[in-house]
Amino acid sequence: MPEISTCLWFDDNLMEAVEFYTLVFPNSEVRGVSHYDDGRVLAAEWTLDGRSFRGINGGPVHAGFTETVSLSVSCADQSEVDYYWDTLVAGGRPDSCAWLRDKFGLSWQIVPVRLYELLSDPSTARAQAASAAMMEMQKIVVADLEAAADAAG
Repeated sequence: MPEISTCLWFDDNLMEAVEFYTLVFPNSEVRGVSHYDDGRVLAAEWTLDGRSFRGINGGPVHAGFTETVSLSVSCADQSEVDYYWDTLVAGGRPDSCAWLRDKFGLSWQIVPVRLYELLSDPSTARAQAASAAMMEMQKIVVADLEAAADAAG
């Protein structure tokens, strides 16, 4: 079966992004870099925690990255949420409901696994309360989600 990987188009800061992302995520590495004839970086391949990515320095992009495509990080606990959120949002901007844009304009969702569990709680009231609490947040705070679900019964 062929390998499917994500390919990202950068203006001219591909290597800055690749170096940043491979420092943020464990078990990550740059796998290859190719260059234009003048020595500028053309493309790169890298892994983030074992997942393959490709990127190109394709020049100015009319629309840039949008939220229609994002990378989602499932976090085991609040400390992972805090680490990935705080690291990736630095120089970027927070959005709502676990979304952020990093300094390169790429959208990320930093989601604790506990959110998925609460949203699928057998109690509809608990699930709806957790959902309503999430809608009020930027970075997800697990304790606040649990408190909202517990208050609903």
